[in-house]
Amino acid sequence: MGVVPPADGFLKSLRDITGTHGALLIFDEVMTGFRLSPGGAQALYDVQPDITTLGKIVGGGLPIGAYGGSRRIMSHVSPLGPVYQAGTLSGNPIAVAAGLATLKILNAEPGIYTRLDRAAARLAAGVTTACADAGIPSVCNRVGSMMTLFFSVQKEIASYRDAATCDTRRYARFFHAMLDAGVYLPPSQFEAWFVSAAHADKDIDLTVSCCRNALDTLQEPG
Repeated sequence: MGVVPPADGFLKSLRDITGTHGALLIFDEVMTGFRLSPGGAQALYDVQPDITTLGKIVGGGLPIGAYGGSRRIMSHVSPLGPVYQAGTLSGNPIAVAAGLATLKILNAEPGIYTRLDRAAARLAAGVTTACADAGIPSVCNRVGSMMTLFFSVQKEIASYRDAATCDTRRYARFFHAMLDAGVYLPPSQFEAWFVSAAHADKDIDLTVSCCRNALDTLQEPG
């Protein structure tokens, strides 16, 4: 559904409910792990899950997957316990080397997440202003370096139900207009935009400029 931040207290309520009933709380941090903070979304929102899953971000972008949890839980996994797990890319040496190199870079630049947040805020503000100036109703959700632009008359997009009411045809036209301008956005509105450490202010400003030009072609719904 794109970037939809959790409501205040939602994740902590899940922690309380699962704890009360003895159920496991699993966080899918395939997108958010190491991207929102060194500790992912769970550190950002101060909620400790029982199990965390991670994807190719662990491999610096190369194919790999990982999951982890407390010693009590992980001791059930083979070879310590009876739960068998294996994968073709588990522990792939090239992906692991790339992941370690990426983590070293992140650890060596303590201000990198502040810089990412500032760049994403600059992009979100620019895109929001561009939509307003074009007279196109929109909502731009952002958490750290992740954001999604929704074409919607609603005041906020706070759930999948809200996201499903957005003008996806207009977004499709917007995507192609931006692609023609050399900016490759996610082709689906139900995906996140990712700002990276490689994006400088000039890149953000160029993207906003292209956005303004693209929006000029979207005055009427598709």
